[in-house]
Amino acid sequence: MFLPATPDEVARRGWERLDVVIVTGDAYVDAPQFGAAVIGRVLEDAGYRVGIIAQPDIDSPRDITRFGEPALFWGVTAGAVDSIISNYTATGKRRNRDDLTPGGVNDRRPDRASIAYANLIRRYFKNTAPIVLGGVEASLRRVAHYDARDNALRRSILFDAKADYLAYGMAERTVLHLASAIKNGCDTRDISGLCHIAKQVPEGYIELPGFESCLSDKDAFIAMHRLLAENMDSRSARGLVQRHGDRYLVHNPPPIDVSPEELDAIHELGYEREAHPLCRARGEVRALDTVRFSITTHRGCFGGCSFCAIAIHQGRRIVSRSIESIVREARSFLGHPSFAGIISDLGGPTANMYGMSCANDDAPVCAERQCAGISVCRTLVCTHERSIALLRAVRSVPGIRKVFVASGVRHDLVLADHEFGRVYLEELVEHHVSGQLKVAPEHSEPAVLRLMGKPDFDSLREFKQLFDDIVRAKRVPHYLTYYFIAAHPGSTDAHMRALHGKISRELRITPEQVQIFTPSPSTAATLMYYTGVNPSDGAAVFVERDRSRRERQKRIITG
Repeated sequence: MFLPATPDEVARRGWERLDVVIVTGDAYVDAPQFGAAVIGRVLEDAGYRVGIIAQPDIDSPRDITRFGEPALFWGVTAGAVDSIISNYTATGKRRNRDDLTPGGVNDRRPDRASIAYANLIRRYFKNTAPIVLGGVEASLRRVAHYDARDNALRRSILFDAKADYLAYGMAERTVLHLASAIKNGCDTRDISGLCHIAKQVPEGYIELPGFESCLSDKDAFIAMHRLLAENMDSRSARGLVQRHGDRYLVHNPPPIDVSPEELDAIHELGYEREAHPLCRARGEVRALDTVRFSITTHRGCFGGCSFCAIAIHQGRRIVSRSIESIVREARSFLGHPSFAGIISDLGGPTANMYGMSCANDDAPVCAERQCAGISVCRTLVCTHERSIALLRAVRSVPGIRKVFVASGVRHDLVLADHEFGRVYLEELVEHHVSGQLKVAPEHSEPAVLRLMGKPDFDSLREFKQLFDDIVRAKRVPHYLTYYFIAAHPGSTDAHMRALHGKISRELRITPEQVQIFTPSPSTAATLMYYTGVNPSDGAAVFVERDRSRRERQKRIITG
């Protein structure tokens, strides 16, 4: 049964009023890959009455008023992707298609959707229940941040949306604590993972350089970014505040990560794995095709990629589900009328980080070191033993014909695992690759790779040799698909020509998977893009900002 999306569905459950109304910029797809569905299911499981409004019309009261006011709070999310990144390409062109909108036409998600939806609620409900922002857009824009659309710094989205709270990161625990506090009339100001606005600085909190200081001084913005990065681990982070005019953004420390048992439970909450009929009536939701029968094995990413926002949102610690829970999820597919025996993806942000952790996992995450950036840290327990056991267990389920690993694989982790790395790759090649295995070297030139936080090109050469040897031995027609980035901070035309030469000579391909660097809020690469400075050492960084020349960098290697 779906969470209610219409008043009739609320009435059929015998409810007079909802406790929480979730407003999302995506279609309502009831699957564990969609944050609105997850938060709704977690709240429902705790006994709260939850409804979902998907992609409301911002020019009419028709959608936003369908349930009336919730008893506890409104939850607002732009959806699975930041709305500006969803609506515009890296060079600022409007995207015509949107796989998360029924029918595929990009005409339902407003720019800055979190702000638009919060304003929509306040337009029709005066003095309403608290508005709580969440999801990727809110998480990445929770402090002062560079916005590529404006080509300027913007203040915390909490101020612009005029919302009451912002729940950042993977916020299951945060929203449960908040719902309980509001219901019972308790103080909400100290809830972990929550941001709010205050007139004074709480005792013991670290003060970040203020928004106005960051506007006038790029060094202040760099210092702010560094302090934020140093206070993101749940076991060591302190509370933060940032001045905006005469008020303060209060940024509470993050909550302790969910346990593997809790993550198992979250993924086994009885999702329909379909788009709600109200959305289906408007057309096909194409994103569902790739995730309906996929399984998320873990959350978090300890990679050091400076352009990626996953670690900022999900955290650097890997929380891995149990093999037993994942097998139960796979078995649950067997009763679905559309299931043909094929699991489209078994993975996470990076498929082969499953089961990996630091040898000092009880200690705080290193603020100045990456587990797997330019090199693999020696204290990382880099073993694919659990991944191999997982793959074998899932593909052994009767009725499962094929299990694909479509998520990207870190090739440097395979090489660093001298005991199980080759065995893992053999398992993938023989049983879990649909013709192509995805790897993301991103570039070839050392100067650019260092700024990206990616391993050197020699590691790709070694991995390719290992992959080719296994493919020949197994006699399967598989190949590698490579992902590259053009116009990343530090990348010049000369770097792209050098990359093109290596791709042509050594990989013998004309790459198709090339994207132009997209500045996304709060990443280190975006900081470099805005400031022209490497925050690690203060050195100047070349940044290509001209749109036509950014496109030219891509054409150098794609032709």
